Amino acid sequence: MSEPLSPYLRRLLVFLSVATFFEGYDMFALAQILPNLRRDFHLSTTDAGILLAVINVGTVIAYLLIRVADRVGRRRVLSITIVGYTLASLASAASPNAWVFGLLQCLARVFLIGEWTIAMVIAAEEYPAARRGTVIGILQACSSLGGIACAGLVPLMLRSPIGWRLVFVVGAVPLTIMAFARRGLKETRRFEEAHAAGPTLPQGELTAVLRTPHLRRILQMAVIWFLSYVCTQNAITFWKEFALAERAYSDAQVGGAITVAALVSMPLVFLAGKLLDVVGRKRGAVIIYGVLSVGVFSAYTLRGHGALTGALVLAVFGCSAFLPVLNAFTTELFPTEYRADAFAWSNNLLGRIGYVLSPPLVGFFAARYGWGPTVGATAVFPLLALGLILALLPETGGRELEETAGM
Repeated sequence: MSEPLSPYLRRLLVFLSVATFFEGYDMFALAQILPNLRRDFHLSTTDAGILLAVINVGTVIAYLLIRVADRVGRRRVLSITIVGYTLASLASAASPNAWVFGLLQCLARVFLIGEWTIAMVIAAEEYPAARRGTVIGILQACSSLGGIACAGLVPLMLRSPIGWRLVFVVGAVPLTIMAFARRGLKETRRFEEAHAAGPTLPQGELTAVLRTPHLRRILQMAVIWFLSYVCTQNAITFWKEFALAERAYSDAQVGGAITVAALVSMPLVFLAGKLLDVVGRKRGAVIIYGVLSVGVFSAYTLRGHGALTGALVLAVFGCSAFLPVLNAFTTELFPTEYRADAFAWSNNLLGRIGYVLSPPLVGFFAARYGWGPTVGATAVFPLLALGLILALLPETGGRELEETAGM
């Protein structure tokens, strides 16, 4: 039996959980208010896809912030991301037009994804091997909890005098919570040890990590992230558009369905990390990616409120639970001295090309063929990603980072 977590590690888990909660809140917020943004800013379906692409560029730019954590520390970068996201969220609420909104939300994404990534790196470096997957899963589940809160609150906030703008005012809440709580946050032991040993890569060179023996692994993870994002980035974001346009749902019905789906899937998402620790990363990936593919396809093809809500449960679970799988692999397969940099290359610079480019492409094809056929077809991409996981990646479950980084 694993030893109980120390008081500090328990406090750290709460701190990181709050940070990832707002990542989930913000991601669900955009999906919930997209039709309202389109109406207020007079955007076409294609325009909406382009707006999402502009916003999502921030997830790529986040690379520049994340990689700094290998030089100045995880703690300092996490603090910067919390304050930066809060200010960008407040500014978004005052946007006069779609493109100012898009640029501010792009900036918010830089800080938001930086916060999420560093939280995962800290979790991997601080928690014991036997619980690493569980902790990473809990953090992602708290992100889903943020989505639940958003799904439940957005229909109410949309009826306020300032409408969708209130959603981003509420998103600024983490500043007061986290600014105080971060005072007790320590730097990770593994970073301090690696930092004391001196830099192993030339400082300031963006491509230095690509000249290490880990280049092949970075590219493998990048392709897996890319394929996963092509499906998951669009499945929840456009479901409200699909339900309103092709299933004649109301705003309240959509909010209710998403809330039910998030609530029902929540216990499963909390168990996803535990699953990875019990059966291993690769077997867990088979289960999670299989559910993801079936859920997304069904959520865009079935008819009937009950059937669609049930399918949405699977889709929401899959879109949340695939992240602990890839977060575990990406943090475990690289050494501490450039773990953040390698993660940023795999996820932010390369993998998120699919995250950025797929929404405008989906919007383009949806305008011609409909949301259902277009987004439903993306369910094939998780199966391709799963094939690469099984064929290329080693089993890292239950092993210390010093061992997995050399596999």
